[in-house]
Amino acid sequence: MSNEAQELQEKFHEAYQAGQAAFEGGEYRLAVEYLQKAIALGMAEPDKPFPRSSRLGGEAQVWLVTAYEAGGDRPAALNLCQQLTKHPHSEVRKQAKHLLYILEAPQLVRPQAWMSEIPDLANIVDSPSEKSWGIKSSSKSSASLPAAPVKLVDLSQVNTKDNQFIWVALMGAIALLAGLGWFAR
Repeated sequence: MSNEAQELQEKFHEAYQAGQAAFEGGEYRLAVEYLQKAIALGMAEPDKPFPRSSRLGGEAQVWLVTAYEAGGDRPAALNLCQQLTKHPHSEVRKQAKHLLYILEAPQLVRPQAWMSEIPDLANIVDSPSEKSWGIKSSSKSSASLPAAPVKLVDLSQVNTKDNQFIWVALMGAIALLAGLGWFAR
């Protein structure tokens, strides 16, 4: 292998691994850039270290499909995935068919009641109670969030009948341990 081919191979691996790392880190747009760079290094020329038609070139393209989808570019993901279903390597074709099946599946609409809203904690201000515990907040505004009302529970309404099982299980465990201790002598 010539020095130029070896350099291309190293650049391919660097870009491919950087793309995988960016994807796994949730940086999908960056992953797309790295994976596109890796694939461009191994274009369809057979003398390149990893042509697109090779197994490794196909794997890089499969990663690119998932990065496109995760980054919100579904048309690009579908287009590339459809191309990969005709890839020369059988394992790449198989993966592409599975991905295409998932990508073409209808999107389910989730009711809003099923969603949990994550509050924005950027507007929380330092309060004296936080300072006493050593909690530091990096807030930029002085607006505070309203305090959640405290709901008191009426203890006379609590069902304690199910707690009898705990006592029976505890007594059984003590009897078992006592029996094991007696037989161990």
